[in-house]
Amino acid sequence: MPQFPILDRPLRVALVGCGRIAKNHVEALARHKDRAELVAVCDTRPEALQAAVAQTGVAGFDSLDALLAGSDADLVVLATPSGLHAQQAITVARAGRHVLSEKPMATKFEEGQAMVRACRDAGVKLFVVKQNRLNATVQLVKKALDQGRFGRIFMSTVNVFWTRPQSYYDAARWRGRWDMDGGAFMNQASHYVDLLDWLVGPVDNVHAYTATLDRDIEAEDTGVMSLRLRHGGLASINVTMLTYPQNLEGSITILGEKGTVKIGGTAVNKIEHWAFDTPHPDDELVKNASYETTSVYGFGHAAYYDNVLQTLRGEAQAQVDGYEGLRSLELLVACYRSARDGQRVGLPLVF
Repeated sequence: MPQFPILDRPLRVALVGCGRIAKNHVEALARHKDRAELVAVCDTRPEALQAAVAQTGVAGFDSLDALLAGSDADLVVLATPSGLHAQQAITVARAGRHVLSEKPMATKFEEGQAMVRACRDAGVKLFVVKQNRLNATVQLVKKALDQGRFGRIFMSTVNVFWTRPQSYYDAARWRGRWDMDGGAFMNQASHYVDLLDWLVGPVDNVHAYTATLDRDIEAEDTGVMSLRLRHGGLASINVTMLTYPQNLEGSITILGEKGTVKIGGTAVNKIEHWAFDTPHPDDELVKNASYETTSVYGFGHAAYYDNVLQTLRGEAQAQVDGYEGLRSLELLVACYRSARDGQRVGLPLVF
C-alpha cells in the first residue's frame, strides 16, 4: 500500500512530460522544497529529457515503466498529452503511487471515470490541476459568491480570445487531434470551463457550435457554448484561437441581482469591474488583486501544490480531486456531443 500520510520526510515527486507546462511544475515544487523534492523526470523525446535533466539535476527516464521501476517517487505528475493521461494514471496507480494529472484529466469521460476507479481501488490519491481557481482575482469573486453578495445570478459570460498559429500545432503532432488533445474548448479553454462551473454552476444543459475555420487540425479552433444553469441563470462561453495578432482576453463576467464583476486581462489576471449594492471590507482588496502576466497559465501552480502537499500529509482535503475533475470533463464532453449532434445536451450525461 502507498504511504499515507507522509509526515517523516519530504514528498518525493516525479514529473512525466517535459514540455510546455513542465517548467511551471518545477518552479512550483522549488517553492515548497522544505516539504517536497523532485526526484525524477521522464520524456520519450531525448532532447526534451536531456534538457530537463540538465535543468533539474535529477534522474531521467525515457519511459513511464522505467521511471516507476527506477525511482521511489510518492507522487507522479502527468504533464503529457491529454489523451495519454488515463492509461498513464492507471499504470501509476497500480504501481502504488499517487497521481497528479494536468488538465484535462482525459479526453473521454469514460476514461476519466476509469482513472478515478483505478486510483480508488489502489488506495492512492488522484489530483487534477485547476490552478486558475487559486488566482487572487478569482478567489475574491468566489468569496463574494459564497457570501451571497450577487444575489440571484442572471448571466455569466466567459471569453477566451487567444491565438495559436499553425506553427504551434505543427510543433507537436498530438495537438489538435481528437484522440490526444481535442480543440480550443478541451485544451486552451479547459480551465475557463471549469471556472464557470465552479463559480456559478452546476450546469443543467448546453447547446454548442464548434468550427475549424483556419487551422489545419482535426478539432475546433473556434466555438461557442450556451448554458442553462441549475439555479435558472444563463451563461455563455466563447472561444477562439484565431485572435489577431496575439492573445487578447481571458475573462469571466458575472451579472447578478445585486452585483456585477468582470475579471479580464489576458488570463483572468485583472479585476476590470467590481460593483455591489452594499460595501464590504473585501472591496479594498480589489485594488491589489490584479497582477501582470506574460503567461496564460497564471501563477497558481505553487498554491495548488500547497494543497496537494497538505493533503498527502493528512492536513487537508484535496481541493480538486478526480471526482471534481470529472465535473468539467463531463461539461466538455457534453459541449462536443451537442456540437456533433446539433442538439441540446442535458447533464449529467447518460451513457
